[in-house]
Amino acid sequence: MAQIKDLLALNIKTLRKKYSLTQEGLAEAANLSAQSISDIEGCRTWVGDKTLERLANALNVEIFQLFIPLHEGNDPELILYNRLMELKAVMKEDIDKRLDQFYLSEKSLTQ
Repeated sequence: MAQIKDLLALNIKTLRKKYSLTQEGLAEAANLSAQSISDIEGCRTWVGDKTLERLANALNVEIFQLFIPLHEGNDPELILYNRLMELKAVMKEDIDKRLDQFYLSEKSLTQ
């Protein structure tokens, strides 16, 4: 979860600076407090879906774009594709591990 929170904080700060907004300016555009923006960018708080929606609207991006690495010159679709492939691999590994655990626990119950 920390990596996602860090990525969200970095992306919000990067986009805010891209649009030459202060934390106060973004807060006003998103109808949030400046302290909330500071806490989000400082990874001191997590955000709910309504806050994500407000931030995305204020930064003129889709919500999912707040969660993919932003690099100048990179194709956003390629970034998304690569991230999805990484997530697919992690999820497959997790599912395989859980299935193995389930299989072993079921096998021990029948013996």
